[in-house]
Amino acid sequence: MSFMKNLVSGTNFDPDSLNALQKVTLRAVVMSFLFYGLVAIEGMIMRMVQVGPGAPIPDMFSHPDHYFSIMTVHPIVGIFGSTYQLVFGAFMFLVPYLTKKPLYSVKLANYVWLLITVGTALAWIAAFVWQYAPLYTLYWPLPADTAQFQVTGGIVFIIGVALIMIGTLGFIYNIYATIFARVGVHKDKTTKELLISGFGIDGMLNLWHKLTGRPPYSKEPALALPVVAIFRGTVDTFLDAIVILSAGILVLVYLIFDASGNPLSVASVDALLYKNYFWWGLDLVADGLVLIYVAGSWYLLATLITGQKLFMENVARAALMLELLVSWMVWSHHLLADQGQPEMMKLVSGEMVTAFELLTQGLALFITLVTLWKARPLKMTFELKYLLGGLVGFGLAVPAAIIQADMGMNRVLHNTQWIIGAHVHIALIVGLYMTLYSAVYVLWPIVTNNTKLYSHKLSSAHFWLHLIGGIGMGAFMGMAGLDGMLRRHLYVNGEFDTWMILAAICGSMLLIAWALFLLNIIMSVGLKGLIGIFMPAKDPTASYGIDQEIEPADDPAFAQ
Repeated sequence: MSFMKNLVSGTNFDPDSLNALQKVTLRAVVMSFLFYGLVAIEGMIMRMVQVGPGAPIPDMFSHPDHYFSIMTVHPIVGIFGSTYQLVFGAFMFLVPYLTKKPLYSVKLANYVWLLITVGTALAWIAAFVWQYAPLYTLYWPLPADTAQFQVTGGIVFIIGVALIMIGTLGFIYNIYATIFARVGVHKDKTTKELLISGFGIDGMLNLWHKLTGRPPYSKEPALALPVVAIFRGTVDTFLDAIVILSAGILVLVYLIFDASGNPLSVASVDALLYKNYFWWGLDLVADGLVLIYVAGSWYLLATLITGQKLFMENVARAALMLELLVSWMVWSHHLLADQGQPEMMKLVSGEMVTAFELLTQGLALFITLVTLWKARPLKMTFELKYLLGGLVGFGLAVPAAIIQADMGMNRVLHNTQWIIGAHVHIALIVGLYMTLYSAVYVLWPIVTNNTKLYSHKLSSAHFWLHLIGGIGMGAFMGMAGLDGMLRRHLYVNGEFDTWMILAAICGSMLLIAWALFLLNIIMSVGLKGLIGIFMPAKDPTASYGIDQEIEPADDPAFAQ
């Protein structure tokens, strides 16, 4: 088939054959990768600005107002517009698939991706048009500072974030309504049984019974382990949404009063208390739902790829329950450098509890690797390669975080490029996204009804460019941080140009990798198919695989 025919019609993709659940999943995935491209371009702009005057970009990007507006919206687009969309889309498919029940509401699932898409777009517009730039952490009183930022931009930005959080709450309701539905295999399960299994308590009880020489508490848990991870991680997703939404309402009230000519005093809000509250919620993303969702994804991918039972499953279930306590108590490591933060909170929450995450995440990595190891020999399929890449990413990023979760080291590293490069970008770009790419390849034949992938060579090129580019960019940014490069500062004279040039080269690899991946997907489904994804589904079915099991790892389209 010619290039143009593939571009228009794809390989063998038929959007009319997809049911409602498949289509709503693909809609979220499409929007996720479009926003990923936007965030990659934004990242490259910031990298090029930091290179210095010789960078081949328009002068407007070097202006502080424009630069910091990009820095403000960059994580909003990346975390919520891209990552949330991809994760939510995948989980709203996986929960019905794994529980053998229909999704509670496809209509609500459509509202979820629409709300997050519109909300992300509004936040981006606020930064681009009005250059609203209080930085994504929204430290008080910056978001309500109308002396620096236009009120209109602030209102549009906060409305955008609020829509994202409302969409998030819709996702949460859909997930729990599906899990607790008393149909199918859960027809005879009680709410208590589902709660015990959802929180991983049955795993802890099984371990306790084994240690005390008693029969297992539950031989057949009510929920599969990946669903337990989704259940548990969604608790943090809910708390995070409430915190960010309430903080946004506070900012919105101040902006509206200012617009009406009756400004409120920003001194009425204690900045340190606000920062603790905000970071408690925001950290539930970084150290709560991300780590838990990722662990559950690793477990699912490992079992699908190997076709074997997960190693130490009861321990994995118990660890998810333990992570509940850990994720709620680690936020203070973001405030280790704050002089006003109580020393005991820094010590207990910021250092001791945070260090415990090395155990919980390390345990998830160990269980996944042993499961893969015991299944040797394994064919190096794309889903396996990306899974291993994701393990490498978190294997690098988590220790980088623990290093700076020390009061002494934090004074040196916290406000430098180290945290945003060696920790955050490697965790997200390499650890999280390579795990998600593995899930994309595993679910591809299921969600697209066995559509043939256009090019394995493009997939291989994407893998290596993304892996090397992600690790390289994060590492070079981290090295610049070790040399003293601040992360919320604009350098225009090439002070750290060597590290930034190297980071920009690696960032270019990431951008090229995204373009190749997007090309591969478009050539597989075709432009007609892409449009067809957003057309109403002829089949209203909100479930998949209830009558027939499909093993995605065995699909020949993904074997090299």
